[in-house]
Amino acid sequence: MPFTKEDKASVIEKHAHKAGDTGSTEVQVALLTERINRLSSHLSANNKDVAAKRGLLTLVGQRKRMLSYLEKKDKARYKTLIEKLGLRK
Repeated sequence: MPFTKEDKASVIEKHAHKAGDTGSTEVQVALLTERINRLSSHLSANNKDVAAKRGLLTLVGQRKRMLSYLEKKDKARYKTLIEKLGLRK
């Protein structure tokens, strides 16, 4: 299932600090997490899709870098975000 505009808008709405906030770290990490979850479900059905696997690893790396940036800048925001998204860190 593709990532539609409505899906993206709902994720942005949940994690935005104010109206029109699409660039904050929390919003970007939430969008990456949603894309990672969708790609993971695709790969469970199509395990030989090497290009999708490489894309998944790229997205995971991006999310990891953003989370480490957020952890350095503001630990409280980092902790609330990983609890909200259900990440293991």
